[in-house]
Amino acid sequence: MTPEDGTATSRSTDPIAEEQGDTSAILTVPNLLSFLRILLIPVFVVLLLHHGTELAGLVLVGGVMATDWVDGYIARRTHSVSELGKLLDPVSDRLAIAAAIIALVVRHAFPLWAALLILGRDAGVFLVGVLLLGSRGRRLDVRFIGKVGTLVLMTTIPMIAWGNLDLPFASAMTAMGWVFFPVGILEYYAATALYMGDIRAMLRAPA
Repeated sequence: MTPEDGTATSRSTDPIAEEQGDTSAILTVPNLLSFLRILLIPVFVVLLLHHGTELAGLVLVGGVMATDWVDGYIARRTHSVSELGKLLDPVSDRLAIAAAIIALVVRHAFPLWAALLILGRDAGVFLVGVLLLGSRGRRLDVRFIGKVGTLVLMTTIPMIAWGNLDLPFASAMTAMGWVFFPVGILEYYAATALYMGDIRAMLRAPA
């Protein structure tokens, strides 16, 4: 689970400060949205893999990804940030992103090399986050640039797939997708570099 959407997150460095209420709460609106994301994964995967329903699948993927920002906003505004949510939100995001990318690669709608840039990075940071959480019980702070990078990628990936699936306005969607995809990748890996610095500092600190 990546820091911006993964296991090892704690307090966000988002410019909007988090205000927490009962952190032990389970049945909160943000948590329910995270559960919904997980439940919708098999739905959009089937739609993406089935010929003729790709458009509906891409639209659903966009909606699922948008809820990541919606539940974070709700959690802050309603003081409903919970310990479960800090883990459930990133887990649901990573599962949804990985499932969508893999389905699009299978459909030859998204190139494997580009998918590996994202999935390989996520897998590496996920492993480090799990080891860090398991050995020291600590979480990395969220980096806002990582959240922005994820948003850009989750916007451009469906655009690229849209074009490769020869849906309406295919050429324009493909062009826009490839223009902004490098921006998202740069932000993604810039966040990773910052996280590596956070990890080194955390490992040097007393347990």
